[in-house]
Amino acid sequence: MLATVTAVLSVASCAKGYFSRFVEGVSLGEKDALGGDAPGDGQGGGSLAGLVTAGEWNDLAHWPFWSNLMLSQAGKDQEGEAVDFSGMSDYWKFYTNNRVAVCVKDGTGAPVAGAKVALLRGGEALWKAVTDNAGRADLWVSLYQKEDLADNAGLSLLVEGQAVAEAPVVSPWDAAADVTVNQVALAAQPSVTMQADIAFIVDATGSMADEIDFLKDDLLDVLNRTTGQQGNIALRTAALFYRDKGDTYLTRVSDFSADAGTTVDFIKQQSANGGGDYPEAVHTALEVSLESLAWAQDARTKLAFMLLDAPAHHDDKGVVESLQQSIRAYAEKGIRLIPVASSGVDKDTEFMLRFFAIATGGTYVFLTNDSGVGGDHITATVGEYQVEYLGDLLVRLIGQFTR
Repeated sequence: MLATVTAVLSVASCAKGYFSRFVEGVSLGEKDALGGDAPGDGQGGGSLAGLVTAGEWNDLAHWPFWSNLMLSQAGKDQEGEAVDFSGMSDYWKFYTNNRVAVCVKDGTGAPVAGAKVALLRGGEALWKAVTDNAGRADLWVSLYQKEDLADNAGLSLLVEGQAVAEAPVVSPWDAAADVTVNQVALAAQPSVTMQADIAFIVDATGSMADEIDFLKDDLLDVLNRTTGQQGNIALRTAALFYRDKGDTYLTRVSDFSADAGTTVDFIKQQSANGGGDYPEAVHTALEVSLESLAWAQDARTKLAFMLLDAPAHHDDKGVVESLQQSIRAYAEKGIRLIPVASSGVDKDTEFMLRFFAIATGGTYVFLTNDSGVGGDHITATVGEYQVEYLGDLLVRLIGQFTR
């Protein structure tokens, strides 16, 4: 018989730490001009490092904003044409209108990282996730099937295999209300290692040629700056470059290594070519990232930065289902997907990437025109944000997810 753990409901207590983690060092006022050191002074030695500019927006931390988008039919795309934001869920078959937010703490009130959490209905697992370093995990009722507001009757939580006594509260899309956090007290700490696995998944098709050299230099700079800077966290890195069906290759992989030089050398050898149509093999890249990268099962932190400028082949048979399966596996393994949207991204692609980030507990990063590097970048449909150099932003995110 399963033991029980206690849960209490809160809107602010755990949510405050969760929210501040994502906005630390970022102004919530009007979009700021870049500050700090001059571009190109990164420690990676690349002359192009530090030129690319970007912003970050976390939909999980801005639930009323996201809810308003999902409830709104009024919007504009990158060309000023009308777009139905509420239709994005039907288009990509990701329905985030029934969210179960969980925060797990130990007996002292400290967040518990690496705890396995499952949302059940009638004993059947609906969604599985792993808590991050803030003790947070988000689970979903019917993420891949359209369902109106879910009744919490019949819903239950398992945390580290222990049943939570109270039924969880479900947070629907509500532009007037923030998420309700289900807080759980866990007596025993899960078994995790003080290790961070960080993978870079990069679209290497021809449309990325205008930015890939800049992005490569930023990635090299990020790897050099983060190596040895995570205190007692052992860092492993990996990289996967992908193109599209019919190209000279579909994926190229450099598996996880404790020697960042291995990943750096691999990245240096890559270039942009191929493609030919707008969509690319995004679903294949996600599949291979799960099959060919040896993610450490018990690593405290797992991050996948996905740099791309094109969507998946939406109309190809089985692609959406493949995306759904991969994202489910990402969440269950505790791998947080952080997309980095490059030039050429349209509104459909933007929302595909935001769905990926939401479902895996990641955050959305998008390049901006402030640097003048590469092609035109669409204006992201987000709230107020701060423009940062991409390298600085990625280093900041790695630090926030690992410490």
